[in-house]
Amino acid sequence: MTDESSGRPAADSWNRCGTESSHRNTKATMAEIFGSTRTVIKSRYALITPDGFVPSVLAGWKNAVCVVNLSPVMIGPRFTQLHITLNQDGVGEGNTGAHQYFIYVIEGSGTIGLENKRPRLEAGSFVYLPPGKDMQVKNASAAPLKLLIFQKPYEVVKGLRAPDTVIGHEREVKGQPFLGNQDARLQVLLPDDAAFDMAVNIFTYQPGATLPFVETHVMEHGLLMLKGQGIYRLENDYYPVIAGDVIWMGSFCPQWFVAMGKTPASYIYYKDVNREPM
Repeated sequence: MTDESSGRPAADSWNRCGTESSHRNTKATMAEIFGSTRTVIKSRYALITPDGFVPSVLAGWKNAVCVVNLSPVMIGPRFTQLHITLNQDGVGEGNTGAHQYFIYVIEGSGTIGLENKRPRLEAGSFVYLPPGKDMQVKNASAAPLKLLIFQKPYEVVKGLRAPDTVIGHEREVKGQPFLGNQDARLQVLLPDDAAFDMAVNIFTYQPGATLPFVETHVMEHGLLMLKGQGIYRLENDYYPVIAGDVIWMGSFCPQWFVAMGKTPASYIYYKDVNREPM
């Protein structure tokens, strides 16, 4: 239909086209027009959401999508947190050098070559690699292999030997009620041994369960939401969080969490332990 005086589509035609287009592209249009994101970067904490993840090229990783979620270049974290996706035939290899790595399988299947061993990896598998170790991670299927990696320099202490390699699966680690709360369970993935200067745990909450108090402590955290949703308090601000979100919490950042929704919420997190905070 046209306007006889101008030859242009009549107003009702413009309205119909605009309405149909807006219904089809509301989500994309909102993001494009308003540049919206839930990502927040502060001096003592950060919430980084997947809508803003940007890949980096990292040496040793082939046919892979590498995202650096957290890094010391942020002037805050003293560790690095990576999200690596190995596509079909993808591989990551190298030596840990002076660093240590904790690798957790988010999704998919693969293998990891360690000296003369090549154990299989599946969702929930984890591997801790001490300094000076050669490793090779391979995708074993056509589906993507998605990895979470925590990496940090190992802090040597005189009289303590370096830790050994640890290979395990989260299902082998029993969740313990946190401070007696059956609805908030903690899985401790690495040994309670002073040789380790990092800890990695999984916290799972039933809907409505919370941390029992606002924690304020010297340990910093790197965190990945694995499933579910909730509200995270960081300093004096409250943020909705969902699976895939990344959080950094610096030393002495007040923090608290409550699980929301109808299904359990869980996250895996790193913290520095067993060393004097100089």
